Amino acid sequence: MSLDIISTHSATSPDTGIRTEEMLLNVGPQHPSTHGVFRLVVKIDGETIKEAIPVMGYLHRGTEKLAENLTYTQIIPYTDRMDYLSAMTNNYVICHAVETMMGLEIPERAEFLRLIVMELNRIASHMVWWGTYLLDIGAMSPFLYAFRDRETILDLFNELCGARLTYNYMRIGGVKWDAPPGWIEKAKEFVQYMKKELNNYHALVTGNEIFINRLKGIGQFDAKTALDYSLSGVMLRSTGVKWDLRKDEPYCIYDRFEFDVPTATEGDCLARYHLRMAEIEQSLRILEQALDQFPSDGEIVGKVPRVIRPPAGEAFVRIESPRGEIGCYIASQGKDKPWRLKFRRPSFNNLQILPKLLEGVNIANMVAILGSIDIVLGEVDC
Repeated sequence: MSLDIISTHSATSPDTGIRTEEMLLNVGPQHPSTHGVFRLVVKIDGETIKEAIPVMGYLHRGTEKLAENLTYTQIIPYTDRMDYLSAMTNNYVICHAVETMMGLEIPERAEFLRLIVMELNRIASHMVWWGTYLLDIGAMSPFLYAFRDRETILDLFNELCGARLTYNYMRIGGVKWDAPPGWIEKAKEFVQYMKKELNNYHALVTGNEIFINRLKGIGQFDAKTALDYSLSGVMLRSTGVKWDLRKDEPYCIYDRFEFDVPTATEGDCLARYHLRMAEIEQSLRILEQALDQFPSDGEIVGKVPRVIRPPAGEAFVRIESPRGEIGCYIASQGKDKPWRLKFRRPSFNNLQILPKLLEGVNIANMVAILGSIDIVLGEVDC
């Protein structure tokens, strides 16, 4: 890891009387282990972190302000650039907010397509996390396997909407494109393949004693702390709080399918690893049901006015993204552009706990703790 020394400061330990030097280290913003253009100014005494100050904003694009001068359909591509590892869920939350305000009815085929692409995107996002996190802590092979299998999902998305990362797929009232011939069958094949491959992931990493000892007890916090910091997703569920909006406040057609909400009580990096792997398994379970029940025909867009003008008022909706609870608030004056738009971004909220988690820990654990939060900087900065 490449660290830049900013300054040093001499200090005497009150316990031992030994004179040491405190150093300020600059971690990032251009370093792979910061998972994006994220800077961390760390004060260390020896190898112990005394203070960590996150520095954000390098990727800030003013999305929420720009939206005030865009029509609702024009905003959708901007959401792709927020959590760019899970653009489908970003697309959905803005469409869902507008549809809620307008009281639109979504065709069943469109709802199935939306759910299928969101769960495929959840798996792809967790694959990126799995591969890069293992790379962070010194394992090369998982990264290669993760990106190999993620490629199949990206090929499916490319065939469906013509893009591999920023999809611009969903539309207010439905989706832009229908599934091409044979696409559902290819998705079914991937689900069966991935169910077997997930066992190989576990065989490669999960039972490894070195891996377990590296993460167990690191970056630990309890449920009260998680709730105090407004954490969500795996960060919250790793402390024993069973909260998943797909179950607790169902949207789309999630209430039609059977799946579990995995939880853990340890609240450490290892618990967060196990939960993300379990979420891949549950997403595959949802997909298997949805693909089997996929309607043979039907519309992909509901009855939507040519010019979209939500009535004057405000609405807030929230859904479960791979990183946690993503929300969208819209204030409307009855025009074709929002008067105000605000996103509740899980990466930004979850990152707040990082200084607390790093205080007093060995600097060798810094990257392991940061990586376990699973942030995407496009969503942190917005």
